Parts: sequence; structure tokens; C-alpha cells
Amino acid sequence: MSDAQQLITQTADFVRDKFLNEGSGHDWAHIRRVWHVARALAQQTPEADPLVTELGALLHDVADWKFHNGDEEAGPQAARQWLESQQAEEVVIQRVEAIIREISFKGLGVATPMSTVEGELVQDADRLDAIGAIGVARAFAYGGHKGRPLHDPAVPPIQHDSFESYKQNTAPTINHFYEKLLHLRERLNTPAARRVAEERHQFMEQFLEQFLREWDSQDVGAAQS
Repeated sequence: MSDAQQLITQTADFVRDKFLNEGSGHDWAHIRRVWHVARALAQQTPEADPLVTELGALLHDVADWKFHNGDEEAGPQAARQWLESQQAEEVVIQRVEAIIREISFKGLGVATPMSTVEGELVQDADRLDAIGAIGVARAFAYGGHKGRPLHDPAVPPIQHDSFESYKQNTAPTINHFYEKLLHLRERLNTPAARRVAEERHQFMEQFLEQFLREWDSQDVGAAQS
């Protein structure tokens, strides 16, 4: 086993042990999917460094700001601490830190470009896991974890124009679709990810249509008519 592969394997073991029973949708299963998708995208992208891509994917949620009082540096710092303990090269650590620092969605009105091709791949993999059937399930898992209601028609979605506004958001889970998830398809970096996103996006639209019909029991009335 090469040194790079050994570092990836050890990092996967570290992250799996840390997030195996996490209950907000940011668990090992999510990280594993992001890792595998980012790795597949890297195989189609010759200019991408496979080691940086895989480490960035594995560590992208190692200390998410959502669970660390909004601290945007918690993730990069935790990744650095782990990688230094494994004697990773400084240039690799810095590039992984950059991915973690830049990857997050920060509000509909905030651009989130990645500074490296590896970052683009990890961001695409992470965003693909936020849409489709898995994305729907994860949205409600996170909403439940935070004690948010499913839906409140009296609370309209907000176009957040700053990361601070987005971080302070406590709206019902359905709003999250209109504030973020339905916009991810247009914010992907690679053609391969955009192709996958089409079907997943359509599923979310169909889910929301059915959810809102059931919310007011419109489907029951239709069945009786």
C-alpha cells in the first residue's frame, strides 16, 4: 500500500469512527457517499490530485460550523490537527484546509467559488448528496435534529444575502428547499455532476408538490370528487 493510500485509509477509519452514529444527516454514510462520488469525479479529471480530493471529501464535515457555534475555522483546524498527526505534507494540509473553508453554501445571494479543481469536485459531490431522495431525507433529519417544524406557511423563504444571515436561519425545513436545495443544480461545477443532478432535482420538485398537496389534505378532496 502506498503512503497516499495508507493516509486515505487511516483518514476514512478516523472519520467513520467519529461519525458512525451521528443523527443529523451529516453521518458517516453521507461522508462515504461524498468520498466515493468525489473520487469518481477525480478519475474523470486528470488535472485533479486524487489524494487532495479524497482527503478533502473525507474531512469536509470533520467539524462543521453548524455544530460548532458558527465557527468557520473549526473544520480547517480539525483537519489540520488530524493530518499533522499523520505526518501529511504541509502543501496537502493547506489544500485540504482550503476545500473545507470554501465548500459551504453560504446563502442564495452569496457566491461560493472554489479555488482549486479538487475543491470543485468535493463541492459537487457534497451538493449532489443534498438533493434527490437522500437530500430530502437529510433535510428532515437535520430539521428534526435542530427541533425545527416541518412547514409553516406563515414563514416565507428568505434569500440570504450574507453568510451571517444564513447561519442564523431557524426557518421550517420546507423553506430549506427554496432557500438552498432547489438552487444547487445551477451551482454545480462539472458536467458529470450536472447530469446526475437533473433527475434528483426533478424528484425534489415532485416531492414538494405532493407534500404541499398533503399538507392541506388536497389529495383527499381530489379522491372524493
